[in-house]
Amino acid sequence: MAGSEHATMTTHVHTSLRHPLVFRTLEVQRVETLTPHMRRVVFGGDELRGFVSAAPDDHVKLFFPNSRGEIVRPAIGPDGPIHAPGVDYSPMRDYTPRRHDAGANELTIDFVLHGDGPAASWAAQAAPAQTIGAGGPRGSMLVADDFDTYAMFGDETALPAIGRWLEDLPAGKRAEVFVEIPERADRQALTSRAELRLAWLERDGAEAAASTRLEQALAHWAAPPGETFHWIAAESARARRMRQALVERGVRKDGVKATGYWKAEG
Repeated sequence: MAGSEHATMTTHVHTSLRHPLVFRTLEVQRVETLTPHMRRVVFGGDELRGFVSAAPDDHVKLFFPNSRGEIVRPAIGPDGPIHAPGVDYSPMRDYTPRRHDAGANELTIDFVLHGDGPAASWAAQAAPAQTIGAGGPRGSMLVADDFDTYAMFGDETALPAIGRWLEDLPAGKRAEVFVEIPERADRQALTSRAELRLAWLERDGAEAAASTRLEQALAHWAAPPGETFHWIAAESARARRMRQALVERGVRKDGVKATGYWKAEG
């Protein structure tokens, strides 16, 4: 079992950025099947110009065609979205910008293919020239760059953020990464200039919300010498439990970020 992590860290300063809220229409440029449960869609279009994503775990809100095949977004008022009664609004979901290439004017989004929800169903049939709507990111949290190690615990929904973060880390840092995936075929090639230790945790038929592979990995993992930032992204209840486990170890607030990327039904 890992020992406790005492609160001897210096204060690390994270930076929050706000971005103007911009709604865009994105056009599919090309599509690639990465693994049995992950499909990559590269978007472009004139409205993508000016897009900003400053942090690896940013999210954009994507708007998918409604029952009539139209993109219908709610109006935005001073207190948030305004939904008029009787309007068939587009289903919307949050996704991580996997890569943004301003020079090529391209935005890459990786979609997990699970079930028959509006996002997964759309991604499974996505083809060039199709369009969807997008809003944001509204903000970014830049994690302090003065930690020695960046530890990441996530399921397949966290892979786009993890992949982007690893590509951003410079030489001289350490990355300790644990990724839970449906099966061995869902492994991806992840690279980093940082010193990388990567563990794949395959569920092999186990239900994602009920799995404990990430929790077990965290329980048996000990942070290396130096100061560590812990990043967790998984099903909401599981992310909360893992965050609590770190708190009980003595990890300070500025050393952890845990986010529920999806919520189990029931």
